[in-house]
Amino acid sequence: MFSRLYLHIPWCLSKCGYCAFSSRPVEHEKLEQTCELLQQEMQLAAAAFPDNQPLRSLYFGGGTPSLLNPAQIDRLIATSRTLFGHANGIEISLEANPGTVSLPSLTGYHQAGVTRLSLGAQSFNDRMLQTLGRRHTADETRSAFQLAQQAGFSSIGLDLICGLPQQTETDWQSDLEEALALLPDHFSVYGLSIEEGTTFSTRYPDGSAELPDDDQSATMLETADTVLTAAGYEHYEIANFARPGCRSQHNCGYWQRDGYLGIGPGAHSFLQQGNGLRWGNQSAYESWADAILHNRLAAEDQQQLSREEALSETIFLGLRMADGINLDRFAEQFGERMEQRFATEIAQLQQAGLLTCTAEKIALTRQGMLLSNQVFVRFI
Repeated sequence: MFSRLYLHIPWCLSKCGYCAFSSRPVEHEKLEQTCELLQQEMQLAAAAFPDNQPLRSLYFGGGTPSLLNPAQIDRLIATSRTLFGHANGIEISLEANPGTVSLPSLTGYHQAGVTRLSLGAQSFNDRMLQTLGRRHTADETRSAFQLAQQAGFSSIGLDLICGLPQQTETDWQSDLEEALALLPDHFSVYGLSIEEGTTFSTRYPDGSAELPDDDQSATMLETADTVLTAAGYEHYEIANFARPGCRSQHNCGYWQRDGYLGIGPGAHSFLQQGNGLRWGNQSAYESWADAILHNRLAAEDQQQLSREEALSETIFLGLRMADGINLDRFAEQFGERMEQRFATEIAQLQQAGLLTCTAEKIALTRQGMLLSNQVFVRFI
């Protein structure tokens, strides 16, 4: 039913203005309680869903997981191993804010079994970092990267955001150059999205002159593609680039519709049950904690997917990856040929230069990756 586990740590040093995730400013006295609740929720989930495979990946996301100390991370890893089992070569990833780590903490995470570190750099421009509300500097990102290497990490990734308020193409070029100088194994590159309910949604309303327009933002993403692929990185998913052999296996599991279990407030799950079963946990920390303390899973909005929903989901998730959709595998799963059912749509998208189709697979072109929403809508 699932072979991947996500653990959500909802605490941050402060809430960034653009963030719509389930997170809040840290209450240090609740970090230990959070760790204990996550362990308890894993126990409840293991009893409710006993048919998992050994975990192929474990991901600490947030929020800021690096606010937990190495002993707490070690306990959570050990609990997951006891309850679910770990496959050989399991990938264990941890997201970290550059301003929250030290050589001792990074060494402790590595010794606890974390194999992959994802640093939320976002920018190497201190003015941009202040605008975003980040609590670290560019120098702290460089230092954190070097300390992670000293601690023994061989797989380190960086997150970057473009399309920021008052950001120019020159600013973005500089960010990419600064990031490349560190020689990370992986990049996640996102265009800024103004989400409803965030501070940015009121600070930067639609059409704000302080934000790059759509064309400028698209140019920045195209620049990232050009610069990073020229440096030897594989653009393997719309927002992700990796050195050969360094893809995020956990995130690949999402796009390939592998089963995964989400633990923590606001975490989402997908089980390979029928056409697929999805739900999310209650996002408010207090509601989530109350459910777990009363020995109940905090799941809400459970959805059993129909065949048509699973088919559409398989297409728009599969097309996110450069590997595209294997046509024989699709036919085996759904009992019909994608290239026949969507012959008109595929032909039109090919003519527009957004899609390629061979006897084996269908995949986005480089231009298609930049305009992916225009492709996805044709298959829903």
